[in-house]
Amino acid sequence: MRTSEIRRRFLGFFAERGHTLVPSAPLPTPDPTLLFVNAGMVPFKPYLTGEAQAPWPRATSVQKCVRTLDIEEVGRTTRHGSFFQMNGNFSFGDYFKEEAIAFAWELSTAPVTDGGYGLDPDRIWVTVHHTDDEARTLWRRISGLPDERIVARGDEDNFWSMGVPGPCGPCSELYYDRGPALGRAGGPAVDEDRYMEFWNLVFMQYERGEGPGKSGYPILGELPRRNIDTGMGLERMATLLQGVDNLYEIDETRPVLERAAELAGVRYGAGTEADVRLRVVADHVRTALMLLADGTVPGNEGRGYVLRRILRRSIRSMRQLGYQDPVLPDLLVIARDCMAPSYPEVAESYGRSTDQAAGEEDTFRSTLRQGTTVLDTAVAKVKAAGGRQLPGAQAFLLHDTHGFPIDLTLEMAAEHGVEVDREGFTALMREQRERARADARARKSGGTSDTSALRPVFDEYGPTDWRAWDTLTTDSRVLALLGPSGPVPVAREGEIVTAVLDRTPFYAESGGQDSDAGRLSGTSAEAEVLDVQRPLPGLVAHQVRVTSGELAVGATVTAVVDPEWRLGARQAHSGTHVLHAALRQILGPDALQSGSYNRPGHLRLDFPWRGALSATARSEIEEAANQALRRDLPVGVRWMALPEAKELGALALFEETYGEKVRVVEIGGAWSRELCGGTHVEHAAQIGVLALTSESSVGTGMRRLEAVVGVEGFAYLARERDLVTRIAEQLQAPRAELPDRIAAMVGRLKATDRENQRLRQQATRARAAALAAEAQDAAGVLVVTATTDDGAEGARAFAIAVRDLLPAEHPGVVVIGAESGGGAVLVAAVNSVGRAAGQDASALVKRLLNGRGGGSPELAQGGGLPAAQLSETLRSVLGIVADT
Repeated sequence: MRTSEIRRRFLGFFAERGHTLVPSAPLPTPDPTLLFVNAGMVPFKPYLTGEAQAPWPRATSVQKCVRTLDIEEVGRTTRHGSFFQMNGNFSFGDYFKEEAIAFAWELSTAPVTDGGYGLDPDRIWVTVHHTDDEARTLWRRISGLPDERIVARGDEDNFWSMGVPGPCGPCSELYYDRGPALGRAGGPAVDEDRYMEFWNLVFMQYERGEGPGKSGYPILGELPRRNIDTGMGLERMATLLQGVDNLYEIDETRPVLERAAELAGVRYGAGTEADVRLRVVADHVRTALMLLADGTVPGNEGRGYVLRRILRRSIRSMRQLGYQDPVLPDLLVIARDCMAPSYPEVAESYGRSTDQAAGEEDTFRSTLRQGTTVLDTAVAKVKAAGGRQLPGAQAFLLHDTHGFPIDLTLEMAAEHGVEVDREGFTALMREQRERARADARARKSGGTSDTSALRPVFDEYGPTDWRAWDTLTTDSRVLALLGPSGPVPVAREGEIVTAVLDRTPFYAESGGQDSDAGRLSGTSAEAEVLDVQRPLPGLVAHQVRVTSGELAVGATVTAVVDPEWRLGARQAHSGTHVLHAALRQILGPDALQSGSYNRPGHLRLDFPWRGALSATARSEIEEAANQALRRDLPVGVRWMALPEAKELGALALFEETYGEKVRVVEIGGAWSRELCGGTHVEHAAQIGVLALTSESSVGTGMRRLEAVVGVEGFAYLARERDLVTRIAEQLQAPRAELPDRIAAMVGRLKATDRENQRLRQQATRARAAALAAEAQDAAGVLVVTATTDDGAEGARAFAIAVRDLLPAEHPGVVVIGAESGGGAVLVAAVNSVGRAAGQDASALVKRLLNGRGGGSPELAQGGGLPAAQLSETLRSVLGIVADT
């Protein structure tokens, strides 16, 4: 049975039993604790924890998931895959244990002809929590399983929680006996390779308190509404139903594996190490395809780094198999054909995905050539010194300078039998990141990210009454105030705190739109709103600075959004949609927004594209955008079901989570149709003007457009006009002739520079020849000392020039000094005959500079010499050389 059919049967089975079909959420998740969705329940987390009301009593989904914690185990075991699909059925206070067990047993064992999976009931084992007598009784009654195949296990295996206070409960797992050829008899407690887990039923019925790990925490009591969360591993079920040994051999991955083996000229099954590498390639190529299709872009941080690591591991695995040519485009197309029947978006976005992957492969192949040489040299030095550990500073240099990821350094060093000082590397990385993020932390210092402190507020008062779409003013009550150390009853003048209101007109930063600015005004306090965030689903938190009086919990305030700020924000957000549509109109559908940010008057938009846009393309994009403003296209908002929105062609941002009903913003109808929760103008002409200000690279295969709109747009164009006017006046030329005039001037300047360079070189050669002819004799060695005004680089070039003009048959030493950076540098050069006579440029520089500087015996350099000592130091060279 093909994997797509297993998927279809699962969804159909639960749809027939009253479950709402919920599409898979994109892999990137807005949950700040996760990079990617890593379990089927993640999109339903707010409903299961009670943070939000579920829109349906029961639901079913097949959720795309990525886990990379065990990435080193990929290919080495039968159970680890970085990408997998989790079939799930969920109940939100509706049915409970009996129905969940009955559903799982029926679908697993029903004949294939009746829509089931046809698993042999006599080969199914189940586990239950050792305290869950109810589940054991239900399994006996519903399935008829004997007691010996209902195994009791402890908290580590059969009790679920999220690791923090909140819902928890026992679980029951289904295992299938794959036969004696794969391991020992005795059930899953004995061998989980032979007995493969394929379904887990979680019975959320309790609330847990604080405590570490998977056990030892207190159970506070029963939940008011009991939930069901189940997960059936799609790849594991495919492994069972397709009769293969592991998940790398199912129909969605085996074709990639076989093509990789064909390219590398190896046979799968012929050797353990080759098999592991082929499995890594099969798994990672599919994972990369799914991440790329969901908008993740290779990068150096967060999600981008995970994707980059996966791509590079697959490329390097092919090189280890002996295949040196570019490989990703060849393998990705096969993965696309395997996955498109279940996920049409991988075919729709394939052009963009393969371009990004190819760009990453090109970059990595270059990185490998450079970094491998550096790493091999460093490892050789460690071994020559009798060491077994590569310094952390060396690993950091490989990462920071050569783009060599630490994971690759660890792998390659291990292949040489050398460890890496991981702690030293991590400390250097931490220092770098802390420096980079210092400003961001300062800007967000009001504590809006402290979700643990805000949780009790949400539990007591529920979600914020959010009015940003409807009004700029609300009468509000202060529900809570949080300072740097936690809740406070009052905030005084000058203090910055986080304020939670019962209702608010302020837009919280999301969807690429910056938060609103404005004020809170009350009878006893005035406060400036600095930032607005959603630290918990449904809860809006305001970072405010009290400007006068005292702001107290329970106080009534008027919350007012700055109308000019909001107008600018609406213009920028609508302008982003217009620019996105214009971009796709000119470049085609692959130019799909992968990130954006807009604030009043300003916007930026990132999109996948290989190579810089031409001036013509930029002009056409800007013109298409402004034509939409000139036509005053209508801007409308509609609510509809997600499938209907997708059918209309609405574009969804990859990192957003959408409910049963979605908000679709249209500009000119189908011309721009996107799912969006931001604030917008009523018609396109309100944007005013859109002026592109820059186009740049933000990573391999990724470009960024920046633009200004509204008043800022007109101001930018006015500045450009004034600049052109001043240039025209200075050149005394009509504006239309400026490009030709400036090009001619630049041409003349370049010609003059070339002539000046030629004359300088002539002068340098003449001076070098004169100095070489006047070389002094020091015990049979010709010595030249001199200064130059051309800085350190000029001194280096001058020293080499003089050395090369000395008589080839005589030993020669040249020392050139130059003032640089408030001090002086020295460059020493020794010819080959001088080296044979025992002269050493590096040793000479160190002697002249009291141990500083260095280089090779032929050419060395050092600095830190006070400029006043330069002449005296050069006079000492003759005596030092004579004594050598």
